[in-house]
Amino acid sequence: MPTALLFLLAALAEIAGCFAFWAWLRLGKSALWLLPGMASLAVFALALAYVPSTAAGRTFAAYGGIYIAASLAWLWLVEGARPDRWDLLGGAICVMGAAVILLGPRTA
Repeated sequence: MPTALLFLLAALAEIAGCFAFWAWLRLGKSALWLLPGMASLAVFALALAYVPSTAAGRTFAAYGGIYIAASLAWLWLVEGARPDRWDLLGGAICVMGAAVILLGPRTA
């Protein structure tokens, strides 16, 4: 699976898993929400583990930018709150940072 798809899968799984905990704790949802939440967080970890990279830290750092952009999409699509221009600017900067980490030339 291409790296971009693995990052997108990881982001969706992490956000959904964390949202399950948020829903239980902050929105008063049933504790049963935690079961799919934990499964989703496991999918998140597995997706990142499959990213082709020799360094976990570099993978996690690059993923961070993708996670931020995906969180803004979740904010809009799931929570119904449209990101403002500062959200979008910050997200764009993070995605550019992720691209530099992923695509920068490596000497070793």
